[in-house]
Amino acid sequence: MILSALVTSVGINTALCFIFLILYTILRNRPSNAALYLPRLVAEGNLREGNVLGLRKCLSSFSWVKRAWEATEAELLENSGLDAVVFMRIFVFELRVFQFATIIGIFILLPFNYMGNQLDIDFTDLANKSLETFSISNVDDGSNRLWIHFTAVYIFTAVVCYLLYSEYDDIAALRISSFYSSKPQPKQFTVLVRSIPVTSEKTFSDSVGSFFSECYPSTYLSHSVIHRTDKLKGLINEADKVYKGLVHLKSEVSAQKIFNREGCFGIFGQKSEPVDQYDKDVEDVERNMSAEQFSLIGEAVPAAFVSFKSRFSAAIVSHLQQGVNPTDWQTEPAPDPQDVYWPFFSASFITRWMCSVIVIFACLIITILFLVPVFIAQGLTNLTQLETMLPFLSGILRMKIVTQVVTGYLPSLILEIFLVLVPPVMIVLSSMQGHVALSQIEKSACIKMLWFTIWNIFFANVLSGSALYRLGIILEPKKFTELLAVSVPGQASFFIAYVVTSGWTVIFCIELFRLKFLIFRILKGALCCCSNEDEFISNPYHKQIPRILFFSLLGIIYFFLSPLILPFVMIFYGLGYIIYRNQLLNVYIPKYETGGKFWPVVHDATIVFLILMHVIAIGVFAVKKVHFASTLTVPLPILTLLFNSYCQKRFLPSFKGYPAECLINKDRLDLNDPSISSFYERLATAYEDPAMEAGRDYLAGETSATTPLLRDVSEV
Repeated sequence: MILSALVTSVGINTALCFIFLILYTILRNRPSNAALYLPRLVAEGNLREGNVLGLRKCLSSFSWVKRAWEATEAELLENSGLDAVVFMRIFVFELRVFQFATIIGIFILLPFNYMGNQLDIDFTDLANKSLETFSISNVDDGSNRLWIHFTAVYIFTAVVCYLLYSEYDDIAALRISSFYSSKPQPKQFTVLVRSIPVTSEKTFSDSVGSFFSECYPSTYLSHSVIHRTDKLKGLINEADKVYKGLVHLKSEVSAQKIFNREGCFGIFGQKSEPVDQYDKDVEDVERNMSAEQFSLIGEAVPAAFVSFKSRFSAAIVSHLQQGVNPTDWQTEPAPDPQDVYWPFFSASFITRWMCSVIVIFACLIITILFLVPVFIAQGLTNLTQLETMLPFLSGILRMKIVTQVVTGYLPSLILEIFLVLVPPVMIVLSSMQGHVALSQIEKSACIKMLWFTIWNIFFANVLSGSALYRLGIILEPKKFTELLAVSVPGQASFFIAYVVTSGWTVIFCIELFRLKFLIFRILKGALCCCSNEDEFISNPYHKQIPRILFFSLLGIIYFFLSPLILPFVMIFYGLGYIIYRNQLLNVYIPKYETGGKFWPVVHDATIVFLILMHVIAIGVFAVKKVHFASTLTVPLPILTLLFNSYCQKRFLPSFKGYPAECLINKDRLDLNDPSISSFYERLATAYEDPAMEAGRDYLAGETSATTPLLRDVSEV
């Protein structure tokens, strides 16, 4: 890509960012859009009239930026939880890393790259020069200037490791502090027990009660056995549809009654009113739900939530082997009640195993299929190949403006469009693996999405763009390093354009402007959020964190290869810091709390990025014929792995569970809490399947003997 094409891409995306920013300011200040752009304030009842109307007449007012900037971390912790704080700490960490990287890369490395003679630069025609002239590719082979890059790699690695350690330490301390300040939560006193032994003499409930009352007589509190509720959930969904249809019919004002025929295809048979038919459907559904709830009394699964009187006791039970047979009475910490993912409790061991195997093959198939848009994108970056494949477009492709748009904007846009389809698929695949909590599903999907992005967006583009035809080299470890050393610098221009397109524009369009939801509501004929739909109000960490970390990958790898990318990465993190703070305060309502468990994913990913940078540096110095520098770089990934091993032993245990010292201290504080007895009473019913509760709600009421689903329809 030439410099003018990059300027064109930056210009297009900057203009789009300003357009979306202005449109957001206009639409945000309209009261009718409060539920779209301020759904959290609407749901919590904290929306004041001034929040919307005060800025209505002022197009250029961006006070929301000031409010997002001035919000303290303590305020964010109180309103959105520790996960939100950790999420924003990712931006803070990356800004610190790339602030240092930009200073070194732009003011030291880039001038040395630009002044090289390897690519024979013509300074009189700078606009039409390739961006490779700003990369390490332009430094002469064997030049002593490459030792500056070698030194920069070592210093940069040391700075990143120092920042990683500091951030890990701060978040671990914040996690303990948040635990001490929290109120008693059901998950702290409860464990999930699976593989309950089956006996003919006792039910699962009797077995659980007798086992834990005998083993833990002084601390055992209560238990809740899990039932199969798949059919009941289907009946509840059917009841919802019938109820909504009946409400719609009775709310219509029509002078003419509408009749249907009961016969075949609604053509033959006796006439009947649709409302009467819905009444019959409601009665059938209620009858089925009542029968299903009655049958559930005996359809328990060998799993239960067992609660204890102290956090310390629950922690001991969750980490100890309970029975002589290790496959029986398997225990693990329980998730929060609203975090429980109920469907897979009914699945057998063989079902979960088969689903895990299917997920592995599905991920491989998706990875292979995604190579198609990658090849299309890379074809657009090479106009010579495109003209050869499509000769009838040669005249159009030779136009300067078309060349700049096609090479500088379209490739990254195509990849981004296809990439939007992947996160929902990863959520579905993760939900099939037998996780018992929504947070576990999202964390699993986050890891899948991260490595999918690294492989399909980074490696696939690098290899397909330069040397995919040399598949034999990829299988040879000795030559693979040299392959990366040649291929990665050559794709710097593509990734710079990708940061601008996928970073700047998408964060404004998809995240701030919420274009997808706006279009959805326009198509539905209304501009209001449905507060009961989680996808509208919960932060999708499985989508956001991989995207954020991928730009970190690009910045770290191209730090010494092509420093020109660093300012664009810095701008992305600066924009993200403000925009996501605004979203966390005004849009997203957390649906679960993991206590900052996403940070180890960020730490491990950053370590992998550093090692990948080291491997590429070893190959680059070898290709550039500075073999001594290449040899001296070999210890760097080893030192990085040792640092990571120390961090894993120092901090990771604190993220897997709380220390016994903290649990005991917290339990002692509860002895002086007068509300703990009422908490124990609520704990006995905290882990009840929502399907059972919803079923009782449908069947309850003063008119339950007749048609309870219709009790509110008459008021419409």
